[in-house]
Amino acid sequence: MTAPNRNTLWADALVEELARAGVEAVCVAPGSRSTPLTVAVAGHPDLDVFSHLDERSAAFFALGRAKRTGRPTPLICTSGTAAANFHPAVIEASQARVPMVVLTADRPPELRDSGANQTVDQRKLYGDAVRWYADLPEPDPDARTLRSLRTTAGRAVAQATGTPPGPVHLNVPFRKPLEPVEVPGDVPDDLPDSAPLAAEGRVDDDGERSPFVRTATGRPELDDGDLEAVRRAVADADRGLLVAGPADDPTPGREALAALASATGFPVLADPLSGHRFGHGEAIAGEDPVPVVGGYDGYLGAVGDDWPDPEVVVRFGASPTSKVLRQYLEASDARQFLVDPAAGWREATFTATDLLAADPTRFAERLAESVRVGGDGSWRDRFADAERRYWDLVTDAREGRLFEDATAPSFEGAILSAVAADAPDPATVVVSNSMPVRDLDRFGRPRAADLRALGNRGASGIDGVTSTALGAGSATDDPLVLVTGDLAYYHDMNGLLAVARCGVDATIVEINNDGGGIFHMLPIEDFDPPFTDQFRTPHGLDFEPTGDLYGLDFERTTDLASFRSAFEASVRSAGTQVVEVVTDAEDSHRFRERLEARVAAELGE
Repeated sequence: MTAPNRNTLWADALVEELARAGVEAVCVAPGSRSTPLTVAVAGHPDLDVFSHLDERSAAFFALGRAKRTGRPTPLICTSGTAAANFHPAVIEASQARVPMVVLTADRPPELRDSGANQTVDQRKLYGDAVRWYADLPEPDPDARTLRSLRTTAGRAVAQATGTPPGPVHLNVPFRKPLEPVEVPGDVPDDLPDSAPLAAEGRVDDDGERSPFVRTATGRPELDDGDLEAVRRAVADADRGLLVAGPADDPTPGREALAALASATGFPVLADPLSGHRFGHGEAIAGEDPVPVVGGYDGYLGAVGDDWPDPEVVVRFGASPTSKVLRQYLEASDARQFLVDPAAGWREATFTATDLLAADPTRFAERLAESVRVGGDGSWRDRFADAERRYWDLVTDAREGRLFEDATAPSFEGAILSAVAADAPDPATVVVSNSMPVRDLDRFGRPRAADLRALGNRGASGIDGVTSTALGAGSATDDPLVLVTGDLAYYHDMNGLLAVARCGVDATIVEINNDGGGIFHMLPIEDFDPPFTDQFRTPHGLDFEPTGDLYGLDFERTTDLASFRSAFEASVRSAGTQVVEVVTDAEDSHRFRERLEARVAAELGE
């Protein structure tokens, strides 16, 4: 029995090969031209299908799921502007190295540049933001063409998950009929017998269906001579640092970084999105415990001249979230090694001295095996002491003990501090850009709990953060926590529909300061007008009705104690709850300035 028409045959073969290549779920935005693809995924027994009414939200949902799984969740949409709405998430996936496969249905080629309705030029729509692009031929039951299609599907997944991972775009034209209706003579009746490989794909020796093309990739690795040069630089240094930047999976792996830290004796400066801020605890055990440093953003800018520079720095992952840390490394004369498996340059101060094209985990393992120096104990003690004193000040600030005339409701950083301290173990914690990720960086204390902290730091936009979080939550049974600002919450309210449609439970912490606080950190704050109307942009919106609209529980809080109570109740409850925290952006910024001055006075001595 063959397919009823060539479009059905084509879509079934494409989707089947994606599944054989390891795809487990897809996101579909409804539309007519994509009907063959939608029918194919809906009927596939091994695929979970997440249906989204909004293409932009669908794309960020797929992005979040891929962040949590490391595998692409292909996107399907119809022709026209639907495909353009994927673009912001495609950019983020490219910049953040997140695997993604985009399938955009298209009109037949002859309708391009013809004025035909819902027809735009979709070829290479995403420019160089994709790792690979293919404009598929029109569906054809020819055996060679079908083999080409199956090969392309396997290559697409391989490219999306390669080094570096990222988005792949397949443009898929169809002409009518789009539905699985019978078209006599459209597909040869003898196709399964005359061309079984093209019609059915490959079958292994056990009779199981297997991928049409398997792609095997190796891990980039330094040769012995280059590794020895790094080893000498590390062994000759008394003062060294291991810097772990943002990465969706711990980079290098936690055991490998722990081994390297123990072998070198170098403190680990761990970005909250690195996979290393949480999970190790406040120190990596060994004969001489190595501190996991998380408070650097709060005090490295305040240390005095008696705080010596590092002599060598080994950096993993993307550029750190912390501007303070970036400036600290820029100002040092240290030899800085960037370790990147794709030989990518992700260091915008341009002060790093060496680029190492190597798999981070394997590199850390090999270096740990070859070096035994232990570092300078006083160097480690300096960071451990600064950490202890800094986190004591943060705790006092959070609990309202630091200043008699100011309490925690004036301090948005207390919210992120509490989330980092109170989130369940394990949990997935997604933070929005602007202030939430910066506050997690400055006030999220290292902890042994298995918290997977994620954020969209590739292009660092606020669009799609709710959908990203719900996509990540769909991939795990761990509790999901999203911390977002009011503008980001507003920006992706459409994404809340996935709570019900995709069956994702979450605790959504919405910090509402009526317009955002990031611009208070910039010099434009001193120019009002236009600061209030054109930058802070107060909106005056009441978000409580979103609870009724999307079937969520909504609770508004105005102080830290009530927030922590509501947060604890939410993470222990089924369903999705929005816990709003009402704050004042200017008061919070002023509190932050006072805390910075206090830290500088006590740690910058």
